[in-house]
Amino acid sequence: MPIPRIAIIGRPNVGKSSLLNLIARSRIAIVDPTPGVTRDRVSAIIDLESPDQRGPIKPVELTDTGGFGVYVAEGKRYDDIGSDLSSLTKDIEHQIAEAVSNSDLILFAIDTHAGITPQDLAIAKLLREQKLGDRTREGRDLVPVRVIATKVDGPKWEAHAYELSALGFDVPLMCSAQSKYMRRDMLDKLYELLPEPDDEPRPYADLSVAIVGKRNAGKSTLVNTLAGEERVIVSEIAGTTRDAVDVMIEMDGKTIMAIDTAGLRRKKSFQDRIEWYAYDRAQRAIERADVVLLLVDATERISQVDEQLAALVAKSFKPVVVVINKWDEVEGKASPTGKQITTEDFDEYVRKELKGLRFAPMAFMSAKEGVNVRAVIELAGDLHEQATGRVSTGKVNRLIRSIVERRGPSNKLGTEAKVYYATQVATAPPTLVLVVNRPELFTPNYMRFLMNRLREELPFDEVPIRVLLRSRKRVEAQQRTKRGGRDLLHETDPETGQYVDELREGGAGLDDLLASMPDEGEAYFED
Repeated sequence: MPIPRIAIIGRPNVGKSSLLNLIARSRIAIVDPTPGVTRDRVSAIIDLESPDQRGPIKPVELTDTGGFGVYVAEGKRYDDIGSDLSSLTKDIEHQIAEAVSNSDLILFAIDTHAGITPQDLAIAKLLREQKLGDRTREGRDLVPVRVIATKVDGPKWEAHAYELSALGFDVPLMCSAQSKYMRRDMLDKLYELLPEPDDEPRPYADLSVAIVGKRNAGKSTLVNTLAGEERVIVSEIAGTTRDAVDVMIEMDGKTIMAIDTAGLRRKKSFQDRIEWYAYDRAQRAIERADVVLLLVDATERISQVDEQLAALVAKSFKPVVVVINKWDEVEGKASPTGKQITTEDFDEYVRKELKGLRFAPMAFMSAKEGVNVRAVIELAGDLHEQATGRVSTGKVNRLIRSIVERRGPSNKLGTEAKVYYATQVATAPPTLVLVVNRPELFTPNYMRFLMNRLREELPFDEVPIRVLLRSRKRVEAQQRTKRGGRDLLHETDPETGQYVDELREGGAGLDDLLASMPDEGEAYFED
């Protein structure tokens, strides 16, 4: 049996998104007093603990929805380029109805301060008459609806919350997202309303991909194509997606988490706080993803926004696929020079413009037509495997030694640069630590040369590599401190200056030290 699903519905500004964040204990949904901020279904899988801490943990999928009835703020029906935002009404209501139809429990959120409004009465009627989604389940009673009284900021508001029982959906639950009043009581009652968990493992993603790009690059279309349904709203109106929307997808026996993000534009063009919130959610999506899909619109020239996004992804050290979307609209057509557009020409053009991602593989697809979509996800899986790979310490040492011997860092004063020890200390991204005599001798230019050689020799040619430099003296001092002040680093090979006891396969002393060291060194990567 799949985990239970809870849908949070209600009119705008009753605290639905705040309620989701409160229960999930994380800032997942964007919270802002502007009506119509939430448009898509924003979901999170959370664990509810038993009231006495003795019962089993119950996982549940919690879904926030758009505010029913009002989808634009007063005086803001049109966006900054004149698009009519009220045209999204049908799509938002469809997402609300889908949340209701797929849920096992419906939380009808009502603002205690405002009391029961005509809009609340209208929503209650739609729920009873099955005109807002379908609450029926084969062989079961109707999916229950429970009113949740929001903004119950203290004891004096409890009596007002009980007045919401007049809607006929049992005694309301109560809580305040701001003051956390009655939060524990509300969570305990939610726990009791859910069925006992079965023995199936908690759902998890084998691969999570963040889909980023500028506005109207086709991100939401790609998510819907992968999901096989209208999971997120697709519109010609730029900036339709605001939140980062997680969508679980099954593909070839594996679970893929596709994270749809807001389409971004230049920061100086941001119109309000909501765009800053959306930018923050996009950054978080990149941080928690295994692989990033950077969507580039093939019908438009590379813009400053594309370049800024490429820089943002590069700084994250996440594996990335540069995805050229809408390729079906330009393939075979004539370029400004009169020549037929080919993948080779476009590849050269994009890599010239997005210099920080020269190492990243490029894929051409049409999200709308479903062309090459599966291949893109398979490529993302290959990059994830590549980024989580490991290379033995012996191989790393031999490779670094051979590179430095062939061409070491140059210095006008004749100081010789030495690498005493090298090892891989982390994966995702593959992270190499080099213990050297003089870190300042390893200039950015030389590190770029070293990075290119590493890509040629190591199985990390298409993913970011982080290289950290450590001074030998600092490592020695830290290891002596760690080992109780004893001098354990005097055993070195007189010819190579490397630690004899650490070059053996399976040596753990210095490996453990380097792995636990704080990241204070400078990280180099391809520009």
